[in-house]
Amino acid sequence: MFNGDFNDDIWDEHQWESHLNDIERKSTRLRKFIIPEHTGNIPRWLKLLQESSDELDAVDAFIEEELLIDEAYFPGEDDEEIDDDDDGEEEWEDFLFDDFEDDFFFEDEEEYDDFDAGEEWKELSDDFAMSNMGSIDTLYIYNTSRTLAAAVLQWAETISPKNITPDFNEFIGNILKVGAKIAGGYSFGFDRDFLGGNIAYTKKALYCSNDALLILQRDLKGSSYITQKQYYYFHEQTFTLRNDIGIYIQELRDEFYNRI
Repeated sequence: MFNGDFNDDIWDEHQWESHLNDIERKSTRLRKFIIPEHTGNIPRWLKLLQESSDELDAVDAFIEEELLIDEAYFPGEDDEEIDDDDDGEEEWEDFLFDDFEDDFFFEDEEEYDDFDAGEEWKELSDDFAMSNMGSIDTLYIYNTSRTLAAAVLQWAETISPKNITPDFNEFIGNILKVGAKIAGGYSFGFDRDFLGGNIAYTKKALYCSNDALLILQRDLKGSSYITQKQYYYFHEQTFTLRNDIGIYIQELRDEFYNRI
């Protein structure tokens, strides 16, 4: 998402957080214009559900909208021009598409199978996800946040419109924003130059999960539209996710300061 260029010293999470907060203030007006929280009497989350194939699809649509709005306010720079006459291009194509012997990399098939199994395991680990070679699809807290958000939307669909209060909508909004903020942080990558931005953005996911927990405990607990079983499930899942995000942030901090 971020393709800006800062020539000063490397920013830490606090400098990035100040910058991101300024961006949020600037994007508020655009956000209300493009994706208002309510379209008539229809909450944004319900509108997304109506336009999506299922709850998880609605969660992903929400995340995509959030990232697009935030991205609009990041400083950008023109993409580097690609020289169509690059002499190295043909050389690389020859290398990539050359026909190698079967034993070019491995002595035997068993060695190949061991390597392949090792690569598959690595790509499923959080250590691999927390690298520029990884994918957010393998990041545990991101997948957990999407699953929780989908479960909350499934529950919300059963609620009578008369019970859809501002507190109710705020709870759902915070739950949905957790995954969006994690994704926003992940888009900064893991190079030290932008790791502070990753941390600052991910901290916003932590704040959203904290706010969701507070609203759940203060405003939704004991309400007629949420059963005790549903309340404890959402509380346990949000509480655990909040703690896991905190651990992830600390791991990012360790990466940042260990590279000094």
